[in-house]
Formats: sequence, structure tokens, C-alpha cells
Amino acid sequence: MNLPNMLTLSRFVLIPIYLVLFFNGHIRTSFVILILAGLTDILDGYIARTRKLITPMGVMLDPLADKCMMIAVILSLLISQMIPWQAAAAMFIRDAGMIIGSAFFHFRGKLTVPANVMGKLTTVLYYFAILFIVFEASFALVYLWFVIGVSFLTSFIYIGQFLLLNRNTNRNTGM
Repeated sequence: MNLPNMLTLSRFVLIPIYLVLFFNGHIRTSFVILILAGLTDILDGYIARTRKLITPMGVMLDPLADKCMMIAVILSLLISQMIPWQAAAAMFIRDAGMIIGSAFFHFRGKLTVPANVMGKLTTVLYYFAILFIVFEASFALVYLWFVIGVSFLTSFIYIGQFLLLNRNTNRNTGM
């Protein structure tokens, strides 16, 4: 257990705090918790890379923490009717698919693809979409749909990288 992994685990703790604040009418304060979670994500990645503290557990838990937080946000926005069910379904399917796929292949000994620039960009775009929704910008839902499209494109890029990485690994090991 190192500092980056503890920061990652703190994001799991922030999820129920976000939900309690959101559903008790403190929507803008819950957004601050979401931003705090995002900052811990940036910080844990920076510390892990610069201090060479990247661990297999961190590689697995970091995106899981991000996806779990995003699913909590999606559900809260859906339940409060701030986003349409179609957008929530698209976001949920993408994030759940990434979680399930990553876990499935991780536990089968396959190499997982670490976060890349497109994944980080997608996260930032989602944060802006949520900001626009929370502050009721007139273009918020159009922007959200744009970000959903970018997120699926990012997923296809990850899938391609995963297939390439594991195909090369299988060749190198003679499998």
C-alpha cells in the first residue's frame, strides 16, 4: 500500500459522500466533491509516475475508482432527471463495459492498458459536461452527447490497444 494507492482508495470513500450531498439537495457542493475526486486522480497518477510507484493494484483500482464515481454521478443525474435516460444508459453501458471487460481480462492474466491521453481527455470533458448540467447551461445536453461520442471513440481506441498489446505478448511468449 503506497500513497498513490491510498489516494485512489480515497476516491471510493468520496462516492457515498457525493451521493449523500447530492440527494440532500447540496448539488453544487456534491460537484465540489466530484472535483476533489478528480484532483486525487491527477495527484495519485502524478505521484505514481514521478516516484515510480506504479503497482498492478493501482493500475487496476485507479480506473475502477474513476468508473465507480462516474456511475454514481450518472445515476444521481438520472434519478434527479437532470439528464435523459438514453444518455445515462449510453454512459452506463460504456463505463460498465470498461469495468467488466478490464476485470475479466485482468483476472485471466491479460495485460491491461493504462490510462492514456484520450482517456484523460474524456474524463475532463465529462467533468465539464457535469459542470454545465449542474449549472444549467443551455447547451449542456448537446455537449453531453458530444462527450458520450468521444467516450465511445476512446473505448474503441483502448480495445485496439488491448488487442495489440496482448497479441504481441502472446507472440513473445509463444502462445
